[in-house]
Amino acid sequence: MNDAEALFGDDARQHALSTRAARTLATTTKSAPQMEGITPRWLLRVLPWVETKGGAYRVTRRLKYAVGNGRVSFTNVGERVEPIAPSLREMPILRGYGDETVLAALAARFTQLEYAAGETIVQAGNAADRIYLIAHGKAQRQRAGKYGDTAILETLADGDHFGDEFLGDELRGWAFTVSAATPCTVLSLPRQAFEDLAAESESLRTHMEGYRARLKQRQDRQGQRSIELAAGHALEPVLPDTFVDLDPAPREYELSVAQTILNVHTRIADLFNNPMKQVEEQLRLTIEALRECQESELVNNREFGLLHNADLKQRVRARQGPPTPNDMDDLLSRRKRTNYFLAHPRAIAAFGRECSRRGLYPQTTEVEGETVFAWRGVPLLPCNKIPITVHQTSSVLAMRIGLDRQGVIGLHQTGLPFEYRPGLSVRFMGINAKAIISYLVSTYYSVAVLVPDALGVLEDVEIWR
Repeated sequence: MNDAEALFGDDARQHALSTRAARTLATTTKSAPQMEGITPRWLLRVLPWVETKGGAYRVTRRLKYAVGNGRVSFTNVGERVEPIAPSLREMPILRGYGDETVLAALAARFTQLEYAAGETIVQAGNAADRIYLIAHGKAQRQRAGKYGDTAILETLADGDHFGDEFLGDELRGWAFTVSAATPCTVLSLPRQAFEDLAAESESLRTHMEGYRARLKQRQDRQGQRSIELAAGHALEPVLPDTFVDLDPAPREYELSVAQTILNVHTRIADLFNNPMKQVEEQLRLTIEALRECQESELVNNREFGLLHNADLKQRVRARQGPPTPNDMDDLLSRRKRTNYFLAHPRAIAAFGRECSRRGLYPQTTEVEGETVFAWRGVPLLPCNKIPITVHQTSSVLAMRIGLDRQGVIGLHQTGLPFEYRPGLSVRFMGINAKAIISYLVSTYYSVAVLVPDALGVLEDVEIWR
């Protein structure tokens, strides 16, 4: 009869540490229990943690008239690609439109086009009489530079769109050229087809009128309602009156939770507690696993994770594939100040190779007593929670942190019942009929982005080259 059978009888599934394993801590000179998978967890270390009483944190912002600029989703059957009708609401002019029958009719009117790398999709100066959706591949928005060269304004990829910004205005010419950087699948809709559908649908006409009215509201470059001011005047002009309008439906971040039940047999806790406390060692490694899970959630959770909550205007596409110094500079330029980069270790290695290719060597800096790579003086911290896709691509995060800087902040609540560490509780659950002691280990957390430019993402960087 083995230890498991002696302890648990017919139930052979092990619920707690066996005596045989416990003896490894009771004899000879030994180390504390070791565990693979413990990482530096830089994100948890550098985030400023804000006390969140009531379990929720509300981010109040100024009212913003901009209707957003999301990405359209697609479905395909074989080589035939079609837009998913409800996702057409990601285009600014259709944001918030509710009639899915009209959206389905609109989706059916798109035609599929294929472009080889280097081919021109639209040419500057030609009539802007179509809407384009990038279903697959990369395209570059370009404009002639001041000194005769070509300036790349933006890299477009899956789900991006252009041309819809001209709907409702007089017909004009393209102010830029879009060419395919890789083979591209593009869906196109004639402007006239959209207007014909609007003529048939009263709900779409009403929605477009509301959209045009919002565009006429006085707003600043960020799309917020303007604060009227007067400057440079003389004598006694009539000064404008104003007020700061706030978003009537601000976002609230509720604290999330990671939990587990730790089991320790009373025999182990009683007999094998010298020189190392069995419960304490079990608890220490359990907490390490919970903290790893917590950091992964802060990066990847679809509700509040950083990768899914970066504003679309703060997302940058890699120009060529690997993360280059040019790409990192583009990412830096999107915010007033960047405190940290966060990237998968393999993405950092790929960036190092690109620097070596150009004869550059990244700087180093010190963070909490440890030496790390830096770019333009901004620490480049490793985080293996940032995923690597099947295509061997990853992302690089850039953050401004702090409540006073309108940055990224961590959320937690301290003073919990049975609190073991700040924001983490260990609650005794009792002893069952098999003499197993149980502890509920819980940690509560979330992360909030106070203003959109506090967080940026360099997307789809290739790490295999």
